[in-house]
Amino acid sequence: MFPVTLPRISWGDPRAPRRTLLVHGLGSTAALMWRFGVALAEDGWRADAVDLRGHGVAPRVLDYTIPAYAADLARTRPEESDATWDLVIGHSLGGAATTLAAAATPEWTRRIILIDPAIHLSAHDREVVRRSQEEAFADPTEGAVRAAHPQWHPHDIELKALAARQASRWAVEQTSLQNPVWDVRDALARLDVDVDVLAADPGVYSIFDGPLATEVLAANDRVRMTVVTGAGHSPHRDKPEQTVAELRRVLQERRTMGS
Repeated sequence: MFPVTLPRISWGDPRAPRRTLLVHGLGSTAALMWRFGVALAEDGWRADAVDLRGHGVAPRVLDYTIPAYAADLARTRPEESDATWDLVIGHSLGGAATTLAAAATPEWTRRIILIDPAIHLSAHDREVVRRSQEEAFADPTEGAVRAAHPQWHPHDIELKALAARQASRWAVEQTSLQNPVWDVRDALARLDVDVDVLAADPGVYSIFDGPLATEVLAANDRVRMTVVTGAGHSPHRDKPEQTVAELRRVLQERRTMGS
């Protein structure tokens, strides 16, 4: 396994004192984290988002294990080569990779926010993900995305269709096949930084709920959880205003608590 250099896009002033890294989910791209990038830039942050290996315009490789994704992230730093991120936000697969990277490299980030993270996938969740990716690749058009998600912002519709056209279908398929056991619970339990989970609504669809969420919260008292009511697995696209409001709330609460 070897790390690759991930391409990035950015929001905010390069001289901003606070730096955050945004990590997308399976079949997505850096650009699809734009809601977080815009909100954080408005609040005085510099936000950098990366295309994960095999996605967007990132390098294609043979290894699509979660540790490989994490190794790429661990060597992705602010412009100063040895600098620490003030915050890393990871969605779904990006949440799993972020968790492993932070556990392996404690100085990599000062805090983490996970968006409906893929911490442990059941057989049911794997099948839901597989069907979702098959549908995305079968018709990677804006019309298909709009039909499936009519409430999404036009940017998200455009960028989700583009993400399906840009991603390596083989890489997405291999991400499932090369991770027969998908479980980073131990890594999350070891983290010694503040972690906030913004989970999707189980009444819609979430991969972080029920006994899994209960177990994770009990294993590490630095992990907290908020449910974005009415949102599916991508809260920042399903309920963007509510998700951004929760993001700002947890950031402010931790600052008030002195974390």
